[in-house]
Amino acid sequence: MNLNKNFFPLDKFMHEALYNRKNGFYMKKNPFGIKGDFITSPNISILFSEMLSIWTISFWKNIKSPKQINLIELGAGNGQMVYDMINSFKNFPEFYKSCKFIILEKSPYLKKIQKKKLKNFKIKWIKNLSEIREGINIFIANEFFDSLPVKQFFKINNKWIERYVKLDKKNNKSFININLDIKKIEKKLGFKISNNQKVIEYSPVALEYLKSISKKINNKKGALLIIDYGYLENSMKDTLMAIKKHKITDLFKEFGNSDITYNLNYKLLKKITNILKLKCQGITTQRNFLLNLGIQQRAEIISRNLPFSRKADIYYRLKRLIDKNQMGDLFKVMLITDKRINFNLGF
Repeated sequence: MNLNKNFFPLDKFMHEALYNRKNGFYMKKNPFGIKGDFITSPNISILFSEMLSIWTISFWKNIKSPKQINLIELGAGNGQMVYDMINSFKNFPEFYKSCKFIILEKSPYLKKIQKKKLKNFKIKWIKNLSEIREGINIFIANEFFDSLPVKQFFKINNKWIERYVKLDKKNNKSFININLDIKKIEKKLGFKISNNQKVIEYSPVALEYLKSISKKINNKKGALLIIDYGYLENSMKDTLMAIKKHKITDLFKEFGNSDITYNLNYKLLKKITNILKLKCQGITTQRNFLLNLGIQQRAEIISRNLPFSRKADIYYRLKRLIDKNQMGDLFKVMLITDKRINFNLGF
């Protein structure tokens, strides 16, 4: 780590661990899949991406089927989701013709994997949302926001401290608490994030993305669909963890070799949505969202004439997506749109 001082804020530490150009976790490897460090819904079952395709087309129809629309995936992983979605869209020629596919990707390593997988499709890759100049935009963020660096603040003896990471001479890492004036943070944010809180966990980068997206969907009939780990309580909590090979690991020992992630607080997201003058159409669990879109009926259709082993595999994968003890309740879905839109399919 090329850092001049021996301690620095948690979000800077996370940025180095995940996005350092040379040694960052996301910059040097493909962490997705059974052989990787974690598995995402699109890699579990094609049904997930098919449901998102149905949802996207329904939203497009709800806004009177515009002749031009941008579908932007925020962080496309190994490219599986957009690959399956585009193949589904081919069954809806009018939408397919209207849609421009865009991927926002920070990792050159993952971009290479995506380009190889998606070589037969017309897709534009961007590094920054400012590259989207015109059109109505639908943003899909599946496990995007949980990969962005966070800050953590704790209220101890009625005083707020910020969590920093300290480096000693041997490069050993440990947490250190630094006093801060929470009012300065709140002035910057534009709202009282500390109200009734003992812990604050938020991502300044996520906030910047949300501000940027709000400009792209406000007054333009657009939408942002967020699917991610998260919770609905008003009180924020410390949810920071490192994951390697599908297991929780030591945050410091596996620096650059493990994913560092956190759970989204959807109440905080809703507050930010209101401040940005956008509309939250709904927040629900991944289970409810997928069931409402008809994932079970779709599973029945595609497994109808299959041998038992293939049928069992489809239902095993479906269970992983919707079971309350698996991804069904752990993941939440939130839809943010322009204020004039009324659309709550899936919610």
